[in-house]
Amino acid sequence: MTEAVSFRGVSRYFGSVRAVDGVDLDIRDGEFFAMLGPSGSGKTTCLRLIAGFEQPTAGDIKIYGEQAAGVPPYRRNVNTVFQSYALFPHMNVRDNVAFGLRVKGAGKPERHKAAEDALAMVELAGFGDRRAGELSGGQRQRVALARALVNKPKVLLLDEPLGALDLKLREQMQEELRSLQRALGLTFVFVTHDQDEALSMADRVAVFANGKMQQVGTAEDIYRRPNSRFVADFVGSSNVVPADFVGAGPHDRWASLRPEDIRLDPLGHEAVVTSRAFHGRVIKLGLKLGNQSLTALIPATETLPQPGDKVRVGWDRARVHVMGNGA
Repeated sequence: MTEAVSFRGVSRYFGSVRAVDGVDLDIRDGEFFAMLGPSGSGKTTCLRLIAGFEQPTAGDIKIYGEQAAGVPPYRRNVNTVFQSYALFPHMNVRDNVAFGLRVKGAGKPERHKAAEDALAMVELAGFGDRRAGELSGGQRQRVALARALVNKPKVLLLDEPLGALDLKLREQMQEELRSLQRALGLTFVFVTHDQDEALSMADRVAVFANGKMQQVGTAEDIYRRPNSRFVADFVGSSNVVPADFVGAGPHDRWASLRPEDIRLDPLGHEAVVTSRAFHGRVIKLGLKLGNQSLTALIPATETLPQPGDKVRVGWDRARVHVMGNGA
């Protein structure tokens, strides 16, 4: 399969700070690829290295097989959508979208047609004469997306583009972005710190921490088979416990048991309820089982205990994932 972006031994240092530290990574042609991690993990610096806003201190970057080292951003066949939108307030929507084509010297009729086509692509047909200040946050994000798409990049980079939107609009834009990516067949590289966003949208997810890529795989791989305590804790939520505690391995290994995989079971282990929180369709229970604290998500349809009550709980051993020796 063709590699859209390839990193080999890529590092980026800022003085003594290793923002990116020896990353090897392949992003496939036409895939929706997410880079996930906390602030300072290196994910945004990796995006900026692809865009050309940063140059690697060491290592090799290729975009569709071509060396990217030293190539300025405007000569790379990539475009970036930022969280801030960065729209020009003195221009109407059409001219904002067409700005990149104008810089490239395209004639007015050509760039206006391309801008209208791009606006239709993001469901803003007929908005060309409006000003950015007349648009909602979601509409401004669509304009920023159209402006990036109008140049027909081979790789679209998205730097936390939905971070400024409220929850409902954010969820709507997630669906629209995913549908658009599938329709266009473009390579999307999406940076986020939101685990649900990455898992629900991406074909594959790379998890970053401390400048290093910790794990890469499908959403299910990352969630069900984390390779370290960090990944298990960061992606969703997990009970990270000694493997022998859940009957799944030796005492010197760690295991991941997801809260939704714990159930009330009259034949299970006795535990004490330490907390109870309502989350709509589920109730989040804090449990104490011997010296071990656990979190469980129980369907809200069940009759549920209160803090201080004793309950019995169990889990399917097949749902327990034992991590490697280095975890």
